[in-house]
Amino acid sequence: MITPAFLKKGDKIAIVAPAGKIAKAKVDNAVTTLEKWGLNPVLGKYIFKTQNQYSASDKQRLSDFQTMLDDDEVRAIICARGGYGSVRIIDKLDFTKFVDNPKWIVGFSDITVFHSHLQSNFAIETIHGTMAAGFNEDAKPVLATETLKSALFGKELFFDLKPHSLSRKGKAKGIITGGNLAILTSLLGSKSDIDTKDKILFIEDVGEYLYRLDRMMWTLKRAGKLKALAGLIVGGMTGMKDNGTSFGKTAYEIVKEAVKGYRYPVCFGFPAGHQDDNSAVILGREVQMEITQKGTKIVFSKTDQK
Repeated sequence: MITPAFLKKGDKIAIVAPAGKIAKAKVDNAVTTLEKWGLNPVLGKYIFKTQNQYSASDKQRLSDFQTMLDDDEVRAIICARGGYGSVRIIDKLDFTKFVDNPKWIVGFSDITVFHSHLQSNFAIETIHGTMAAGFNEDAKPVLATETLKSALFGKELFFDLKPHSLSRKGKAKGIITGGNLAILTSLLGSKSDIDTKDKILFIEDVGEYLYRLDRMMWTLKRAGKLKALAGLIVGGMTGMKDNGTSFGKTAYEIVKEAVKGYRYPVCFGFPAGHQDDNSAVILGREVQMEITQKGTKIVFSKTDQK
């Protein structure tokens, strides 16, 4: 895997909106924090244009992302928010200059499209982390922004988590891949589909009906995506919904059932996803995970840069 150059003070960091529309006030909050980090934020030309639920037209969103990919002075691109729309532009992007001069791509949820595509096609690390919409108004340090800062600036990234009753004990080592479960499922069979063999898979989701979550887990299972994992990390399953007739299991219980026939370690309760404590995860990086009765330790390996 290729690691983009870590940031240093004075570097330009772009904010673009490749999917849903976003209010200017939320972008302003992110700009304030990024400036406090010593960075120089630049905004996409069409970031505040709107077209129905999108931040702008497909052509305009594509133009903004392509412009920042090609600008050698921009050292990272942080997405404004998720929503929906990334899949509509991914195949029209030209990654030629980006591959020659990789930079960090940051986001989660719908941005899983970019994470998966870049890892599968170009073996370049990306950051599953908070977006502009997730920065707080007063720029106070929180887990989401502090872990993102650590990832961007090349500081040590590790997690020491409390025990979870559903976690399965064991040790694992491998490259971490994944992201939003619904998006990962939607990418099956496409050019952006991920290879999970010997990988540590990370999943999270929000607002799904429990039966749909069950269906997605079975879809991954039938596609062979769960069989040969080195390990599984389950983040937030936020705001899950049930039908009038109860499904009978929680979100975590659904995931546990889907992988019960496998022997790799499974971590539940990882602090990442559609929640305030949305920790940064460097997708494509090798990690070591150990789950015991005392809790879970996850350490991201140090790496040489391109």
